[in-house]
Order: sequence, then structure tokens, then C-alpha cells
Amino acid sequence: MKAEQISVFLENRAGRLAEVTHVLAEAGVNVRALSLADTSDFGILRMIVCDNAKAQAILKEKGFTLGRTSVVAVEVADRPGGLDEVLQLVSSHGINVEYMYAFIQRERDAILIFRFDKVDLAVEVLKKNNFTIIPADVLCRM
Repeated sequence: MKAEQISVFLENRAGRLAEVTHVLAEAGVNVRALSLADTSDFGILRMIVCDNAKAQAILKEKGFTLGRTSVVAVEVADRPGGLDEVLQLVSSHGINVEYMYAFIQRERDAILIFRFDKVDLAVEVLKKNNFTIIPADVLCRM
């Protein structure tokens, strides 16, 4: 029930992000969720895309440095305290959230993408406590 995230390492300069989005657009790869973090020298673009193999191949071909990471997409109640319920639960089981970002859509509760330090344990704990984990293939059909 994990999803694969692609991380693209980018030089921190004007236009570099646009190069990535242009390559993906030309290849017909849809980006469903993303997060961009930066330092003074480089940025990390984290993405959930609808065709990982195609995205990875085309980005590598264009010279981008990539990484792959297992993340968990969790449906969270879109109300005050919804996120806190997830965070309190995983925290109580000694699971650390390394980072997270939102996956926005209509007519559903919020979907958050989490990178946990103990991914398998997090999935187990969340499922046991009736949280909906969204599989990777379902993310692109939403």
C-alpha cells in the first residue's frame, strides 16, 4: 500500500524547475502531487506521477539526478484535528514523519503524502486504526 515518489535534485537557479515540468509535459506524464524544498545550492522536487517508469527514463535521459522513495498516501478528515489524529497515532507508536505534503482533490477528504521513518509499521498502524491508505495506482485515477 505504499506509493513510489520520484525525487529530482535540482540546481537552485532560475528555470530549472520549468525544465523538469516541460520534459514531463512533453512526455505526457501527469504530476498528481509535488513538493519543492530548497537550500542555497540545490532543491529537491518530490513528485507522485502517473507513470513512474516513463518519468524516470525521460528525466534520466535529460540528465537529471533522481531518487526513489516509498511514501504513504493517507486519506485524512478535512476538518480541524484531522491531521492531528494521524500525527498523534504515529507518534504514539514511535514513528517519525520525515516530511509530508498534500494531495488536493474534489469531493473527498484531504489526502496527505507522508514519508515515515518506519514505513511498513506506519501502514500497519494506520490501517489497524481505520485510516484509508490510497494505493499508488488509485492516486492517478482520482
